[in-house]
Amino acid sequence: MRPLPFTSRRIGVIAVGLALAGGAVACGPKDSGGAKASDGKPQQGGTLYVLNNQAQEDFDPARLYTSGGGNIPGLVYRTLTTRNRADGAAGSKVVPDLATNTGEPSQDATVWTYHLKDGLKYEDGTPITTADIKYDIERSFAPELSGGAPYLRDWLVGAAGYQGPYKDPKGLSAIETPDAKTIVFHLNKPEGEFPLLATQTSFAPVPKAKDTGTKYAEHPVSSGPYRVVKNENNGEHIVLERNPNWSAATDAQRKAYPDTIDVQSGLDQAVINQRLSAGVGKDADAVTTDTNLGPAELAKVSGDKALASRVGTGHFGYTDYIAFNPKVKPFDNIKVREAIAYAVNRTTVINAQGGSSLNDVATTFLPPQPSFGYTPYDPFPAGATGDPAKAKELLAQAGYPNGLTVSLTHDTTKGDEQGPETATAIQEALKLAGITVKLDSQEHNAFSDKIHNVTTEPGFFLAGWGADWPSGGPFLGPIFDGRQIVKDGDNFNNAQLNDPSVNSEIDAINKITDLQAAAKRWGALDKKIGEQALTVPLYHPVYKRLYGKNIKNVVISDWTGVLDVAQVAVK
Repeated sequence: MRPLPFTSRRIGVIAVGLALAGGAVACGPKDSGGAKASDGKPQQGGTLYVLNNQAQEDFDPARLYTSGGGNIPGLVYRTLTTRNRADGAAGSKVVPDLATNTGEPSQDATVWTYHLKDGLKYEDGTPITTADIKYDIERSFAPELSGGAPYLRDWLVGAAGYQGPYKDPKGLSAIETPDAKTIVFHLNKPEGEFPLLATQTSFAPVPKAKDTGTKYAEHPVSSGPYRVVKNENNGEHIVLERNPNWSAATDAQRKAYPDTIDVQSGLDQAVINQRLSAGVGKDADAVTTDTNLGPAELAKVSGDKALASRVGTGHFGYTDYIAFNPKVKPFDNIKVREAIAYAVNRTTVINAQGGSSLNDVATTFLPPQPSFGYTPYDPFPAGATGDPAKAKELLAQAGYPNGLTVSLTHDTTKGDEQGPETATAIQEALKLAGITVKLDSQEHNAFSDKIHNVTTEPGFFLAGWGADWPSGGPFLGPIFDGRQIVKDGDNFNNAQLNDPSVNSEIDAINKITDLQAAAKRWGALDKKIGEQALTVPLYHPVYKRLYGKNIKNVVISDWTGVLDVAQVAVK
């Protein structure tokens, strides 16, 4: 997943609302409020209302960039595998969905085979086949349906130049469907995390005979517990009703308690929180999947026991950090980078972003969840408020005994994680270490363009990175794998690191199909890279969201960090 806050899923790829899609990782709710909301056994029936700020755009499974099959999309589209719908660490596991298991790899993990469960049907009662899954993957390559996760273009044999089935109906030879219930994927290189990728909505089935191209999002054919009966203004208002041919016997992950789910978007965030807080009428049966409580709202809620019991807490697998480009002086000197790492005052940075209730201190690049391979370390221990004396010592070693002046590039958007509040906090902290920071303020789009282009990338800027799935692979690979440096497009390897030992370790870990074993190796690699001071991790965001009075069975997993609408009941 690319950089930007939690409310942007194609973050930096950039646009589908991740929070809305619910595709992220969480370090587990500190207090999901689930037990308090779940007094009484959940019952089927009623209407669940979803109040959102951002529209669920591009509701085509080929175009969605949603980890774990999404949140709202995951009610309509089932995929080969999916996230485990459970609280906490148990929710970070990948489990079968349409498939009988999470995949059967060849010895070197370059071939993955899946078999479909018995009794799978679309909303019209016709059987789901592996040819339909192959077809949706092929659709995701069509330029007119762009937007989805890009991995398969790189991973599948011979897929790099494929333009989709509308231009090339022969399809992808790297995907075989020897029968209606078997599908085989042939990869360019070992990928032990293929079962995690298979949670993406491009692995949902689409019957070729029902494909309407760019209009498919308006009336998609459901494979999940709900079908789309209304999709207005590209996801601004979506209404879902039960799919009569969905069978709970084939789906252990979606409870599907409500009869109807009504998703209304385009609402002001303050209004959403006010309506959920008041809980009048239909709003008692409402949730939000993209609107957090701000500092002032959280203070008010915390003083009211009844409201506080209706706050779900989640930790998205995301890291906000300072990025260095060592090709720009003086950041080519590791002592300068280390000095800044010591000088940073994380307490003032976190306060600038709403305080410790909404942010956890970061000293590692990987988020603090076991599924990523989180290994606690702090290569430059400066305490909560920084160590300016140590920073000055390092500057002197670097040849700057009298300090130096640098420029910090940031987004002009107030409240943004890469915005002026964070930049100013860093400026003030570094001043104590003798480092004068000039702020280079860039309008949002200009900022993104500047920091992601190798020819314009500054030496010192704010950045963030989030997870496509709960693993170190999609976290460390795009940022530190030298072979992923992009010279003619969006580049996210900000340090332009091309270390053969790092690259080879990434390859070695990618061969491991035991995800727990792989996680340990990702953690060790994170520590090795962290010691090079190519970034300064600042904080991991925390998400706190209200839900209505009548909401029961609240589940916030270590995969999504947000309330799972597939589990919620209103009765």
